[in-house]
Amino acid sequence: MEIGIDTVLAEVRPEDKAAKVSELQSRGERVAMVGDGVNDAPALAQADVGLAIGAGTDVAIASAGVILAGDDPRTVVSVIELSKATYRKMVQNLWWTAGYNLVSVPLAAGLLAPIGIVALNAQLLRRLDLRPGHRDGDRRLAAATV
Repeated sequence: MEIGIDTVLAEVRPEDKAAKVSELQSRGERVAMVGDGVNDAPALAQADVGLAIGAGTDVAIASAGVILAGDDPRTVVSVIELSKATYRKMVQNLWWTAGYNLVSVPLAAGLLAPIGIVALNAQLLRRLDLRPGHRDGDRRLAAATV
């Protein structure tokens, strides 16, 4: 599966890690850094996404934005897939909400009232005592709309 990682740097000296992250960012790259030790903390904080291995040091965990539960760096792929799926669902929910509000708000405001369709809210129904099986419900509704 392709996840969009174009450049991988490994075996970088501890004092050079944050500089490498900065160098990639200066070229306009988005940088994810995976680390587990004290020497990774500056690079984890500098990266766009810092992923600390949960079995690592407290400093690395505190510096990262994401903490991997285990000690297997291959779970980074799962984190990326989960974040993409979460983003897709968020966008989908925003579109559904916008569509729902685009339809329901004008209806609630009485857009269809000129043609005789009126939304009865729960408070009005309680006031009219319109319960299923209530004998006088139809008469009271007719009297209320006249």
